[in-house]
Amino acid sequence: MKKEEKYHGSCLCGSVSVSANIKSKSVGACHCGMCQKWGGGPFFAVECGDQASFEGDESIAVFDSSEWAERGFCKKCGTHLFYRLKGEDYYAIPFALFEGHNDWEFSEQIFIEQKPEFYSFSQQTKNLTGEEVFAQYAASKE
Repeated sequence: MKKEEKYHGSCLCGSVSVSANIKSKSVGACHCGMCQKWGGGPFFAVECGDQASFEGDESIAVFDSSEWAERGFCKKCGTHLFYRLKGEDYYAIPFALFEGHNDWEFSEQIFIEQKPEFYSFSQQTKNLTGEEVFAQYAASKE
């Protein structure tokens, strides 16, 4: 098992900083319609579980995006800060917020059936449909 590493970063304007223990340097992409609308394309993130902390709370806005999740962004510069599962403190954080992200690996794509036809990535990744994502999540709760 790899040792957890602590990563630090911030939003574009520096009003919000983030620290998180990253268990894996795996970056995933979400192609769901909501992520596409939120950022104009796929959401590239690292899973931080509950090991994320933020400074600059007065600059963080939270959008209640579904019954089970919310999305955070900086009120001043608009930088996307996190996708979080409600009640679980599970954070997915955009990998580019963190300093020193050059040696990470693109490993997974989810909601692959919602990916627009006009682009594709050259890396081989694990690809899951939305149905498979929800089934995997349900199985982890049993």
